[in-house]
Amino acid sequence: MGQQEQVATSLAGAVSEEISATLAPVDAELRRRYPGDPGTRQPVHTVYVPGDAFAADTLRSWGDRALAALDEHAPDAASFAAVLGLPEELAEPVHSRVRAKLEREPVEDLRVDFEDGYGPRPDAEEDATAARAARLIAEAHRDGTAAPYMGIRMKCMEAAVRDRGIRTLDIFLTGLMAAGGLPEGLVLTLPKVTYAEQVTAFVRLLEAFEKAHGLDAGRLGFEIQIETSQAILATDGTATVARMIQAAEGRATGLHYGTFDYSACLGVSAADQASDHPAADHAKAVMQVAAAGTGVRVSDGSTNVLPVGPAAKVHDAWRLHYGLTRRALARAYYQGWDMHPGHLPTRYAAVFAFYREGLEQAAARLTRYANRAGGDVMDEPATAKALSGYLLRGLDCGALDMAEVARLTGLTRADLENFATPRRGDLTASAQ
Repeated sequence: MGQQEQVATSLAGAVSEEISATLAPVDAELRRRYPGDPGTRQPVHTVYVPGDAFAADTLRSWGDRALAALDEHAPDAASFAAVLGLPEELAEPVHSRVRAKLEREPVEDLRVDFEDGYGPRPDAEEDATAARAARLIAEAHRDGTAAPYMGIRMKCMEAAVRDRGIRTLDIFLTGLMAAGGLPEGLVLTLPKVTYAEQVTAFVRLLEAFEKAHGLDAGRLGFEIQIETSQAILATDGTATVARMIQAAEGRATGLHYGTFDYSACLGVSAADQASDHPAADHAKAVMQVAAAGTGVRVSDGSTNVLPVGPAAKVHDAWRLHYGLTRRALARAYYQGWDMHPGHLPTRYAAVFAFYREGLEQAAARLTRYANRAGGDVMDEPATAKALSGYLLRGLDCGALDMAEVARLTGLTRADLENFATPRRGDLTASAQ
């Protein structure tokens, strides 16, 4: 044992107390504005179906059509891997899990669309369609066939369609209440937002509905769809999307990038409108930074290239969709929009390959961190948070099984969740 160190200080305790008192408002503001990720499941995609096309069998129909596309254009693991360029060791695990996913849970998040995918209709028709959507979603929850997340995309808050959008939302939510109450996993999407004041107005609308039905304040949350240049950059040079998150007063759950409306808003030619266009990358990067730490999640957009027609065209569309999805995952956009049942095989193939190919490395690093063992990488609490979050997302979507994660890490799901949601002090201490 070495010589015991003499510890001395120069500052009175009152100094620390005074500083803490000075920073108390900042501490409270940090907790309010940056609560961190909610720790709930994030779907890997959102499927949107026009209101008039939504039916009781829509989810199963999408899964069956996706399976039929696999059977026709890539009937086995080797052929599917050859189309997508999957390494041999991933071919069978990915293919079998994709098929199992399409049989068990083909859609993770579904939005019944009353906006672009539905268009202008006579009021009586949209009224009936909104009431029908509420009935079908309520029935799906009662019989156990609902997707984990379901809801509607209403028309926006711009003057020309505002009243129609408000009425549709009212009919839909009222129908759910009459059918037994608001289900878990209910999601609302507010499109084409340009000003933070539109978000504030939507909050007031949801507050009024909650009060009318005696619901807890804040029960209704919503996603903000980013489809205009004004949603990214305001006339005063500020990031509008950051102001929108604050205007939501804790109700915003996601920011969804609208590939084609946003691209068109910037004058990008139709042939070049894609989620990997530089304009798209800039918008999503701003969204990502604005949302970081707030608990609001970012979703990528979609591709409009559909996997239909002869095998060669389907394979080309699959490769495009697979590549765009993998690109988004590498950029931490863990959710995207799918336009067609034929997109489901490549959505899940990309997601499953992403998590399976990194499983062993992530598990080894997290195990070393948990056991405080050495290694060739010195990880910090923030990295342990990322590693555990990676494994949890893989578990939630079906890419990974808890048995294999436990075998590789020696950790339980509760352990992973503890690492994924550390206290703020645990993260800042690593920098000291």
